[in-house]
Amino acid sequence: MTEGDTPAVARQAAPARPSAATATFSSLRGNRPFQLLWASNLFFFGGVWTQTLVLGWLAFELTGSELLVAVYTAARLAPLLLGPVAGALADRYDRVRLLLVACTWATGAVAVVAALATADLLPYGAIVLGGFAIGIAQSPSQPARMSLVLDLVGRENLSNANALNSMALNMTQVIGPALGGGMIAAIGAPAALWVSTAWYVASLLLLLPLRRLRTRTGPGGHASASVLAMVAGGFRAVAGNRLAVGVLLVTLAANVFLWPVYQSFMPVFAAESFGLDAAGLGALLTCAGVGGLVGSLVIAALGDFRFKGALFVLGTTVWGLAWAAFSLTAAPAPAFVLMAVIGLAGAAFGVLQTTLLLMVTDPGVHGRALGLQELVIGVMPAATLVIGVVAEHVGVPRTALGASLALVVCLVVLVVAVPALLRIGRADDAGARDTTSGTPSGADVTSTNRDSGTALIPASEHGHVSTVRILPDAGVPVDHVNRLSWTALHEAIVLGDGSADQVEVVRLLLDAGADPTIRDGDGVLLRDLAASRGYDAIVAELDRAR
Repeated sequence: MTEGDTPAVARQAAPARPSAATATFSSLRGNRPFQLLWASNLFFFGGVWTQTLVLGWLAFELTGSELLVAVYTAARLAPLLLGPVAGALADRYDRVRLLLVACTWATGAVAVVAALATADLLPYGAIVLGGFAIGIAQSPSQPARMSLVLDLVGRENLSNANALNSMALNMTQVIGPALGGGMIAAIGAPAALWVSTAWYVASLLLLLPLRRLRTRTGPGGHASASVLAMVAGGFRAVAGNRLAVGVLLVTLAANVFLWPVYQSFMPVFAAESFGLDAAGLGALLTCAGVGGLVGSLVIAALGDFRFKGALFVLGTTVWGLAWAAFSLTAAPAPAFVLMAVIGLAGAAFGVLQTTLLLMVTDPGVHGRALGLQELVIGVMPAATLVIGVVAEHVGVPRTALGASLALVVCLVVLVVAVPALLRIGRADDAGARDTTSGTPSGADVTSTNRDSGTALIPASEHGHVSTVRILPDAGVPVDHVNRLSWTALHEAIVLGDGSADQVEVVRLLLDAGADPTIRDGDGVLLRDLAASRGYDAIVAELDRAR
């Protein structure tokens, strides 16, 4: 596979405006690498949800203890706390190869558990270790998986691609457990685990053609920096970005207040509030899944729409209010309707939390930003315990009502504190503007954007030679360092594509006096960043200037 197969697809101009149906699947259309990744995700998460149900069933069958089933669940979710380290690895190493390692690991882990179950030698401890091993494959691979999506489809298709990924996840959440339960009844738990293993194998095979893929950000770039230094650099970069912090705070609030309610209390609602049996519970969850699927399709059809931030906040707010109404409901019929609304509104949160985080952070820290998102999601098990204690004292409906209203209050406070969150829009609005038209008379050329970067920095990133030629003469400092600890030279190398225009940009910056020895926030030299990407012409320019 050549470089021309890949992210360039996202930059090809469409000759005509596509229909709504075509626009819904625009990221997949004509983009073979993303098609492979999407199909791989479908099999991977289908395997995850199936084996999670089967192992949980085996844990309860062996122990008869709800507490020990909860311990297994906690072990499976514990790797979420490794998010920052996983994010650093996603920024340092080739993302496709990281996914290949994760998928191979998951295949091996489930195969071992399946073999033990087949031989009737599976103790409870092995189930817990198996859950942890599978969690290691799933959670820490997410930063690489989600940042790779942007590499493959480009910023303008990111919202559509994440919506399609969310659609696949909703499908596997609904279908995977149902298939797992059916297979336990039809062929037994050990055979069901072997089927789950086969799904991981299918996911792995779909990833193999991507091994030689060259993405826009590429692998590495931080070869001389330690992982801990990269983690610290990621924390600094995200902490200095108010929009990124705002998005993560919404994720934190949702995982503290609402997701524990959904994960823990749905059987209680079904039995005690609505008088439903297991089939009724399944129908409630199906309504949520269908609503989420419809919501994902709607967002996918919108494409690169304006006001993504507003939809993110509004959808999450409606999600919280729908949960409040659901907690006050005593009749089954409105409960089914409200659960569909919950799924529909929740899609705005589920899809856009990752889309916005990638849009407001620089590609050099995408993996680490997503790693922090995984860490934030990782608070859910602890929050579940706290909410469970509250529910023991005041009851599940009152707890759910209080949690949903607390989320809404948090969102209102956050919007007041960071109103710019509502204005995050199209891909071309997310970053600095194109300044190729020159410097208007009287313009403040030393002004900075939200990342404390001057106009010279995004101009260098995008290879706007004419702009880079005039801005230093207009008084823009060539060695200005933004909040990511990057100068214009860093952005030209890390975010550029090594083209002739980028080489010319580097040459102009160096001729204007840019310092070729400045290191980034991880202590990596410019020359090492260029060499790791194979930009030999830029390396030569840097060597010439030293």
